[in-house]
Amino acid sequence: MASFRAFLNSPVGPKTTHFWGPVANWGFVAAGLADMNKPPEMISGNMTAAMCVYSALFMRFAWMVQPRNYLLLACHVSNETVQLYQLSRWARGQGYFTQKKDEPASE
Repeated sequence: MASFRAFLNSPVGPKTTHFWGPVANWGFVAAGLADMNKPPEMISGNMTAAMCVYSALFMRFAWMVQPRNYLLLACHVSNETVQLYQLSRWARGQGYFTQKKDEPASE
């Protein structure tokens, strides 16, 4: 009981935004995982790139803030991984990773 009370009253416990912010952000990870079964044509390249930048910035924030917020860091590392995968699916769907066949040069 004492350890639960210590967690409850800690600087990153459930009485703070250091706890509820990351909990809410896990929704981004869940949404990205759910979108893995959708066709690449439905992926927004702009939004996915924005989510990658967002998670990268907040990974640094989670590392630099005092007290260090490992829950937020884990959330954004997971989201960055999911969003980069989605971005690669989008890029493949747009043909960015296909090799162009060399055409003979006309003289």
